[in-house]
Amino acid sequence: MAEARRRGPHGPGGHGGPGGGFQKPKDTRKTIGTLMGYIGRSKWLLLLVAVCLVLNTVCSIGGSYMLRPLIDDCIVPGDYPRLARTLVFMACIYICAALLSYTYSRVMVHVAQKATHSIRRDLFAKMQDLPLSYFDTHTHGELMSRYTNDIDTLTEILQNGMISLVSGVLTFAGVVAMMLYLSPILFLVTVFSLGLMLVVIMTVGKRSRRYFMAQQKDLGEVNGYIEEMIEGQKVIKVFNHEAKAKAGFQERNVRYRRSATNAQSFAGAMMPAMGNISHINYALTCCVGALLSIAFGLDLGSLVVYLQYTRQVSQPISQVSQQVNNILAAIAGTERVFEVMETPPEVDEGRTTLVHVNRAANGTLTETAGRSDGWAWKKPDGELVPLRGDVRFQDVVFRYVPEKTILHGISLYAKPGQKIAFVGSTGAGKTTITNLINRFYEIESGLITYDGIDVRDIRKESLRRSLGIVLQDTHLFTGTIADNIRYGKLDATDEEVRAAAKLANADTFISHLPDGYDTWITGDGGSLSQGERQLLAIARAAVADPPVLILDEATSSIDTRTERLIEKGMDGLMADRTVFVIAHRLSTVRNAKAIMVLEQGEIIERGDHDDLITQNGKYYQLYTGQAELS
Repeated sequence: MAEARRRGPHGPGGHGGPGGGFQKPKDTRKTIGTLMGYIGRSKWLLLLVAVCLVLNTVCSIGGSYMLRPLIDDCIVPGDYPRLARTLVFMACIYICAALLSYTYSRVMVHVAQKATHSIRRDLFAKMQDLPLSYFDTHTHGELMSRYTNDIDTLTEILQNGMISLVSGVLTFAGVVAMMLYLSPILFLVTVFSLGLMLVVIMTVGKRSRRYFMAQQKDLGEVNGYIEEMIEGQKVIKVFNHEAKAKAGFQERNVRYRRSATNAQSFAGAMMPAMGNISHINYALTCCVGALLSIAFGLDLGSLVVYLQYTRQVSQPISQVSQQVNNILAAIAGTERVFEVMETPPEVDEGRTTLVHVNRAANGTLTETAGRSDGWAWKKPDGELVPLRGDVRFQDVVFRYVPEKTILHGISLYAKPGQKIAFVGSTGAGKTTITNLINRFYEIESGLITYDGIDVRDIRKESLRRSLGIVLQDTHLFTGTIADNIRYGKLDATDEEVRAAAKLANADTFISHLPDGYDTWITGDGGSLSQGERQLLAIARAAVADPPVLILDEATSSIDTRTERLIEKGMDGLMADRTVFVIAHRLSTVRNAKAIMVLEQGEIIERGDHDDLITQNGKYYQLYTGQAELS
């Protein structure tokens, strides 16, 4: 837009992006409650996962416990038939554990994908209902990170992290219970080792988390710098700043290397430390267990099983400690997603709608669902008002942000079929006026009427259907040329598409493309010139056949020759329509019925071209080149 607006403070590595670092959720309970609403839609599958998890834990712990009868009742007495039966039974237990593990993993993948699919769907649907002002204060990268980083992290946690956490807790509780059952005295040795492990986890984990936050921040800066330098390669080469670009990258890359080295050093020290403590615990348990066996008659089978549990008990601790931070990070990301979904939608209290009508010989209008003679506004009481394109502003005051007024008491009118032009410097308020017509933003005071109806009383969908807009920055979608023109009217026939292209004088260059109207374009039409893309945007507006047309510097990107080619087509497009033109070239508005010269959000001059030249004011200075039009 021409007017500068407040942008959010989010850049590369900002809030919600890949460089956002570790963030704790603000309201964990609320976020989990909302998330459970999505996951709970698969409650029977979750119940199956819970049952499989419990049975898997029982099988894993029970399989280890089978070593006790295997040794005491089979190996020591030399009962080989019983040994064979016990081994088969143990094999069955472990096979069941493997099958249960496979089952809950597969089911949880289905639950996670279903939940995140629903979240993505609802998030995208919500974004279509948000006001344009929301996108002015949130960068594209920040919003994209909701679909990528945040939801992908949530998916990973739902598929694996939650399972690991629950499985670790169940395993730890089960193993501790069995260790107490086998030997309370030996368990005192285990308690000492577990306490030591917790101290290590808390000490190393605290410092590791701090370094990981620094690593993520520095990584975000590196990625942001790379993206910026790639986009600005032409400028870098024009001004010979390659050396400066390299130096800037080297500085950020070194900073990232240092923080990443610290983070990975502490993270890498965790597992060896835990492993060594586990080995010490195992050795101490062997020594104490041997003494108990000699002095107090602890059976050999119980000692072997206890030693097996000693190896198992430390795994859940490491597992849970690793997952807690990941889960908190996933909840924080999910919270950011839900924040978007909880944003108040675009307000639309309008009840007047746009309908097809047929006009009788006596001028009576009749609403129709089929072929029609035109359009009309249908008020809540059923009254039909012909759609003519009469737009009026009365003392309109508008602010994007409370502390800065953009429009100061603007009053103007455009009768049906008139061409109204706005000229003025950047930030004068030209684009803002057109954005208020289609209610992208709401006015603070004053009144805007459309065919005598307050635009706030018209449903936004109907209001915007009656307007055709050609923006300065053309956006084309991936698809064929015909698809992009048809975006103005999705049910347009091929004949209507071609007619609109001819009206905009785009048919000639389209016909010379390899596949004509079926030519496939991607990357916002990168294979087309800026002028050709602008012509397609004009054709898109033409196929919609709107009574009111807004041209936001629509020919600023078209060379003088192309501008002359489309001038006749544009005149045909603007015939019998109310047209608002934001002019970059004053030559394009000489035939306007009225030209509004804006400065600092106020209309300082108005009249047709000859009147304004006679006034010898700002317009005269712009036209004669004594002042700049930007």
